[in-house]
Amino acid sequence: MAKCDVCGAAVSMPYNCRHCGGTHCSQHRLPENHSCSGLHQWNDPKGVFDSGFDSSADNAETSSTDRILAKLPIDTGPGGPLAYFRGNVTYTILLFMWVTFLLQQVASLGLAPRGSLEMYPSAYETYRSIFVLTPQNPEYAWTWVTSIFAHGGLIHIAFNSIVIFFFGPLLARYLRDRQFWALFLGAGILAGLAQIMIQISEGGYGLLGGGVVGASGGALAILGVITVLHPQLRVYFMFFIPMPLWILTVGFAAISLLLVGGGGAGAGGIAHAAHLVGLVVGFAVGEYIKRTQNVRGPNQFQLGPGGPGGPGGGRGPF
Repeated sequence: MAKCDVCGAAVSMPYNCRHCGGTHCSQHRLPENHSCSGLHQWNDPKGVFDSGFDSSADNAETSSTDRILAKLPIDTGPGGPLAYFRGNVTYTILLFMWVTFLLQQVASLGLAPRGSLEMYPSAYETYRSIFVLTPQNPEYAWTWVTSIFAHGGLIHIAFNSIVIFFFGPLLARYLRDRQFWALFLGAGILAGLAQIMIQISEGGYGLLGGGVVGASGGALAILGVITVLHPQLRVYFMFFIPMPLWILTVGFAAISLLLVGGGGAGAGGIAHAAHLVGLVVGFAVGEYIKRTQNVRGPNQFQLGPGGPGGPGGGRGPF
């Protein structure tokens, strides 16, 4: 039997808040009766709900995700083609990743000689200066960010997208949009810099070798936070092997640690050092959230019904 997040009463037919995902009794089911953490993302730019009696609606806080999407030359309001991303930092990150990946393909074709799929070394260097954080040019500060959204192939971006898609909405229950972006970008930048620092220390990456791309640092930071907050969350490794989330995460961390410690930070073309740094950042943020917020227990931790607030279901795919 579920318990109310506010009063702790046992509830046979609980109400699940569509804003924050909390579980409540009938007395505390309204957002204003349980200090709903999801209301900070509410925004009504067109005054759809303005009755004329509450002027505070015009001053409602606009999330950072909404402000970013508002700058795009496409309607992101209700009913617009990007309405699904409005107020949803997880899906906005995924959108940026896939758009960047598409731009990578366009750039690689545009820089290649006509009738060829291969770029000349000078053109490849230009490509890398846009999308890749490299040990040759770590001072290219824009690549600290572009390299997070760029990826090395379909499998690479698909794996990171799965992690962010399933665990991002869970993290959004505890962090505001700005905090979510700070974690994702901060962990991604630290992870990328750590990886190329190891490449620089080891040497041997060549004139156009080395470098790092991918959202793995940010994605694994998200995974690390959720592991600290909900270690017993059941996931399916390879989509069919059930296990608690903490076992998957610890195993992943152990492999990365062994490879980095053994001089194989880039073994198999995988940025193991970046993965490890992302997890460490996630563990640290998870501990901070655990100490400063009320983390719901296993019986109260549920995902919403899907839609713009996040995907439904109560378990991840791994």
